[in-house]
Amino acid sequence: MRLTKEQLAFMDTFGYLGFPGLLKDRIDEITGAFEAVWTERGGGHDGKPHDGTARSCIVPFIDQHPVLSSLIDDPRVNGIFSSLLGDDFVYLGSDGNFYVDDTRWHSDTDWSGKMRGAPPRIYYKMAFYLDPLTRETGALRVIPGSHRWGDNYADALESQIRESPENWGIEGWEVPAVALETKPGDIVVFNQNTKHSAWGGGDRRRMFTINCTARFAEKDIPILKNEIAAAARFWLDSVYGEAMLETTGPARMKHLEQPLAHQDHLEEEVRKAKLRMAEPSRG
Repeated sequence: MRLTKEQLAFMDTFGYLGFPGLLKDRIDEITGAFEAVWTERGGGHDGKPHDGTARSCIVPFIDQHPVLSSLIDDPRVNGIFSSLLGDDFVYLGSDGNFYVDDTRWHSDTDWSGKMRGAPPRIYYKMAFYLDPLTRETGALRVIPGSHRWGDNYADALESQIRESPENWGIEGWEVPAVALETKPGDIVVFNQNTKHSAWGGGDRRRMFTINCTARFAEKDIPILKNEIAAAARFWLDSVYGEAMLETTGPARMKHLEQPLAHQDHLEEEVRKAKLRMAEPSRG
């Protein structure tokens, strides 16, 4: 599967694409694997079961199960990322979630460019929603064109959208946007600069993501190392989980090899993170 020139132009202009029913033929095994990971892990990275009071998250997520790891190899998933980022794209990780209530407007990148280069490096997120979602029940909302860093419109959104009542006299759920209503098996892909949110959802919205970027040029390796260092807060000893590595072949390894080659500092970053956690709070 390759994206058409029209789809590529749509993504470049608006910052997102929807693929209704793309993985409908695999949704049962995907959902089963999702539930199996949560059963085995019990909850977020701290092992607490999801109680519906706050978001629960596991990182990395698809790495925990052979079926989910195989999504990197699926010609549809692989073809989308290859079309957007090149055949040697880099898989940078994933997260599995039980979402709760509203998710307010934000981007998933460092808009300032301090951590990820300026202009911000392009990352794409592929989102899998395992429950039917409508505009009123937590479907992803996106603001078309809000990903274009340096554009007056996008920069104005970045600076003002978090205080929409004060700036525009409307609540977050009233901000003009496209609601990407989904059914299990539908896929949504978006530029991580794109402003997105969700409103009116319940306390157990099942969703996981796959995050990818283009292969890093030598001059951008410090950015990659910053990305890897960010994983330290989850106390990981490797950027990828065991199932991902144990079931990989040459084709998948092409998308894993660069982070694996530059993760030597992760152990030290985890040590620092644990020390910070152990420090007494300063009130």
